[in-house]
Amino acid sequence: MSKSRRDFIKISALGFGGLVLANPILNTMIGQVQAGEPMDASQFKRVPTYCEVCFWKCAGWVHTDEKGELWKIEGNEDDPHCKGRFCPRGTGGIGMYNDEDRLKSPLMRVEIDGKQTFKEVSWDKAFRFIADKMNQISEEHGPESMALFKHGSGGAHFGKLFKAFGSRNITAPSYAQCRGPREVGFHATFGANINSPEPVDLENTKCLVLIGNHIGENMHNSHVQEMSKAIDKGLKIITVDPRLSTAASKSKHWLPIKPATDIALLLAWMHVLITEKLYDKAYIDQYAYGFEDLEAHVADKTPEWAEKITTIKADVIRETAREMAFNAPATLIHPGRHVTWYGDDTQRLRAMAILNALLGSWGRKGGFYFPETAKVPSFPHPAFPSVSWTWKDYLDGKYALAGSSIANVFVDATHPDNTTDKKIKGWFVVGTNLISTIPDTKRTLEAIDNLDLFVVVDTMPMEITGYADIILPECTYLERYDDIRVSPNREPNIAVRMPAAKPKYLTKPSDWIVRKLADKLKLSSYFNYKSYSEVLDWQLKQMGHSLAEMQEKGVIKFERKHENLYLEEGEEYEFGTPTGMIELYSTDLEMEGFDPLPNYTPHPEPPAGYFRLNYGRAPMHTFGRTANNPNLNELMSENKLWVNPKIAMAAGIVNDQEIWLENQDGIKSEFPIKVRVTERIGMDNVYMVHGFGKSNKKLQRSNGRGISDSQLVTNVMVDPVMGGTGMRGNFVKFIIDKPEREEIS
Repeated sequence: MSKSRRDFIKISALGFGGLVLANPILNTMIGQVQAGEPMDASQFKRVPTYCEVCFWKCAGWVHTDEKGELWKIEGNEDDPHCKGRFCPRGTGGIGMYNDEDRLKSPLMRVEIDGKQTFKEVSWDKAFRFIADKMNQISEEHGPESMALFKHGSGGAHFGKLFKAFGSRNITAPSYAQCRGPREVGFHATFGANINSPEPVDLENTKCLVLIGNHIGENMHNSHVQEMSKAIDKGLKIITVDPRLSTAASKSKHWLPIKPATDIALLLAWMHVLITEKLYDKAYIDQYAYGFEDLEAHVADKTPEWAEKITTIKADVIRETAREMAFNAPATLIHPGRHVTWYGDDTQRLRAMAILNALLGSWGRKGGFYFPETAKVPSFPHPAFPSVSWTWKDYLDGKYALAGSSIANVFVDATHPDNTTDKKIKGWFVVGTNLISTIPDTKRTLEAIDNLDLFVVVDTMPMEITGYADIILPECTYLERYDDIRVSPNREPNIAVRMPAAKPKYLTKPSDWIVRKLADKLKLSSYFNYKSYSEVLDWQLKQMGHSLAEMQEKGVIKFERKHENLYLEEGEEYEFGTPTGMIELYSTDLEMEGFDPLPNYTPHPEPPAGYFRLNYGRAPMHTFGRTANNPNLNELMSENKLWVNPKIAMAAGIVNDQEIWLENQDGIKSEFPIKVRVTERIGMDNVYMVHGFGKSNKKLQRSNGRGISDSQLVTNVMVDPVMGGTGMRGNFVKFIIDKPEREEIS
């Protein structure tokens, strides 16, 4: 294997400077508890924030003591995202601030005695290096050859910098690797995106259908609370999942479906609703386009047909379809979030959208409500320069229905096999570990090795940082201002984040990093402020409020200005589709050469001795971002592999035994994983929680704990409609003894 221009550098080999001390506030609290002295609440103050531990961004209060030390975080009672209650992840957010494994200073890749390593440098030197490289790339290839991968609030600041520099090649892996198919599928049907938080009326739902969707394990805060209340009111849950998830355990019906056959089940449900005339005829007659086509399409998709494919009994398919119809329109087929599974994901989400339409749930109480978003004015700046090309031009018409940029396409545009004149030569990666988020790690590393500049901005030394030319340490969300949180909800609302503590070590907030880098790039006119608090205060005053007011309230709600929360009975309504109607038969898909109605296509099954690899979330962790968090790691320090007892017995495996995995392409797991023998999973698949098996030794708590499922995802099934990366077509076998493993370089 040829030597890489950009070797992976283990940050653990470096001396970071600065003594790691015990947490003084923790020691203080322990001392007070031991002494039996009550804590005097009058000594504490609170600062508004919204959480950065996951994308739900719940608004809350950070409490500090008389010494300014962070004490606790709790929810803001006025916030519709959390309703005053934080989840385990949110309350553990202080662990991000206190994590002694944090990145602490800017680092630059250097070569000493023929070996690549990092050395600490000043912020100014890092900025000068980056600016020189960016200008060189711009001169040789154009500013569009710089690309930004972002996740989280810090990425928004870099997005403005890239637009000012002259590049619109900005992407977030959350689209193509997570939610993109549902946005395209639902938009093609209803002319509207789902977005986040999803506009599902869970608090009024009578029948909830979850298809591979683990509410409670994914810990989407307000939805978990609303579902819990609905259960108390008699909510009927139908869960379709090869695993008995937490939600499945609360369900009236658990359908342990054969993996990769979901579309067949959805088509059979449509068949029952239509042939038994259980669909909402008045709703369909008024709002829907293409019903006759759909009726003919599912005429032969009987429950008996689906039973042979899904292994779900025909009478169960009929019973659950009737349950949905009985509770309609307060029946909700939840769109889910991580929906990139088998490559036909847009069509699966289309089928789910069509089923919602037949039940009359879109725009109806207990189904989907119409959300509204507050309008926040943009801080004044010069017009951004025009660009010569973007990622869309690189695709030349492919994935035309994609509503956002596709991260894996940016890898393709960077890769040495890109023969077009639209080449990406520089990356900024802000707050996202591409090694875990974009499948086909080998191709990602080949693209990285073809870069002229690679900058990583993060709070932690993730795997991706080991390949950077420059690492810039961002401070945590508890130490900075960020953009006003604006999101669609029942009531328009805004929330603010303010620093509860000064940045630790030499870390800095992204807005400061961007302003200083803009100085070097002679782009300061786009960032005409000295503190981001000036931007926030200006925006709030344009809305009739102020930063001082928000410091006291944290959240402000506004009255709705436009449509009602739901459709009125018989109300005339124009949907955002080409026909202005709910499109059961999609004209958008037909125009792009795709099936206008969803079809079931068989998928490959595990070879002999292999099992389908499924993965999911845990309520105390967010992807791989929190595995090293000292607070949350205590709750769950490693993942385990769920294995059916009959399979375990046949393989000679017992509970808590450590094994390794090898996938269908011969890729072996770097670390072992403990087995959890359980009847809660079927015999043709295994399951683990995503985000473990960290390979960076600087991460003391999470390094080598469990397996990284991402490492074993090498078979990627790309969705032909929108470019999403289906990742559930990978199969693994058990390895009892530690294998020899070839290092990726």
